[in-house]
Amino acid sequence: MNQRIRLQFRCLTRSLRFPSLLFLGVACHAGARCLLQSVLGGSTGLLQHSSNESEREQGYCDTEDRLAPTLDFWTLSSENLIAVFPVDPVKENYVRKVENCIFSIAFPTPFKSRVHLVAVSKNVLEDLLDLDVSVSETDDFVQLVSGGKIVFGSVPLTHRYGGHQFGVWTDQLGDGRAHLIGIYTNRQGEKWELQLKGSGKTPYSRLVVSDDDVWRDQFNSGNIKKERGAVVLRVAKSWFRIGSLEILAHYGELDLMRILLDFIIQEHFPLIDVNEPNRYVDFFSTVVSGTAQLIALWMSVGFAHGVCNTDNFSLLSITIDYGPFGFMEAYNPDFVPNTSDDERRYKIGNQANVGMFNLNKLLQALNLLLDSSQKQLAAQILGEYPDLYYTRFRKLFKAKLGLLGEEEEDDELVAFLLHLMGETEADFTMTFRQLSEITESQLLQLNIPQQFWALKTVSKHELFPTWVSKYLSRLKSNINDSDSKRRKRMISVNPRAEELDG
Repeated sequence: MNQRIRLQFRCLTRSLRFPSLLFLGVACHAGARCLLQSVLGGSTGLLQHSSNESEREQGYCDTEDRLAPTLDFWTLSSENLIAVFPVDPVKENYVRKVENCIFSIAFPTPFKSRVHLVAVSKNVLEDLLDLDVSVSETDDFVQLVSGGKIVFGSVPLTHRYGGHQFGVWTDQLGDGRAHLIGIYTNRQGEKWELQLKGSGKTPYSRLVVSDDDVWRDQFNSGNIKKERGAVVLRVAKSWFRIGSLEILAHYGELDLMRILLDFIIQEHFPLIDVNEPNRYVDFFSTVVSGTAQLIALWMSVGFAHGVCNTDNFSLLSITIDYGPFGFMEAYNPDFVPNTSDDERRYKIGNQANVGMFNLNKLLQALNLLLDSSQKQLAAQILGEYPDLYYTRFRKLFKAKLGLLGEEEEDDELVAFLLHLMGETEADFTMTFRQLSEITESQLLQLNIPQQFWALKTVSKHELFPTWVSKYLSRLKSNINDSDSKRRKRMISVNPRAEELDG
């Protein structure tokens, strides 16, 4: 089983399911911080809103046909979480062991120095949060996204979870540098959880969290420098992860585990009946399938997560907590962007195997709630993971090559190209992109234009003409196709790598 998955890793495609990100970097003059989860304010102030609250729905922007230009009528709510889950009774914000709860209340730590907005996502503001982009120019907005103020209706929360890090159980982890500032329900009825990262100390902090000054040794050279700090606000449908369940299973908090699972199923898995006796097996089946497809998508664009611990794997099969991530440039299955991963556990070519490991840890937690027949069924579901992964992986890479239908040689054709790319150290992204742009006649004549530099690199391999011959022969089996249609299809799934200014 593992060998099969490793073979699949030699191939990769597109369309990552990242949670939508609202990049609200707030740089301060003196220091640096980076956070990506929730925000609450202990001594921080609340953004004051109109008292006409009874006339509008909680969490909904009262601007029916237009986007809100201010935060005056814009609210967040934590009620959905606080009403369901027990909250840590200790209100003081100090590092401690927390038990028998899902969240602790903790407020963000405002910067002492002046802050300013670095970047903002217009799409997230307008499409998800019903806010006009002009709101980002207001001081209230800057204070909100830097943790200086809390929106009316919000109670800042930090989430308790555990996890396996680099294959080892590390007990309590939790939101050590993050605050969930609330849930927003937009005009489409979608619920989005807003979370600050870099917003100060919480009961789950594992390091000393500085206020404004951050010292970094970026290259581990002993050359420590003070850097400007930032807070990031991100949004997602949910931040629950495998570790959210693991911590409850580890401490035998099974009633609380059932409450959490039923909540997640009811909120985020509409096809599962929360009253169905086999709901946890159905839930596991959905997560297994979603995880397999997500990692195949990562591979298709050469994305390496960097820290595939169970506390960083979403139960909704979205990409979260990818701090030291990277996109593979020269094709190399051993590529790892995380400089602290000395053993290359999370190298790009091992991500599917790690997904299997993490799902097994999820199953171990769920087994505490399953009867013998359900355990057997869940184990069978986990065993289907390699086929689920490879089916998606194969479909994605065939699309990257513009292949239609099914032919026996398809797998070999993909593997052959990746082999050539590996031996010539060709750029992964641009090789596929330039294959999308070159014409079949140019390939037939091995006439590769100078601007197709990645393809020129691959073409230096002595076996490249053999691959081209096999590829062009396979394209002839595409029914009702043309060269222009092929190129259009391939361009739609093969992104272009571009340098960013600045």
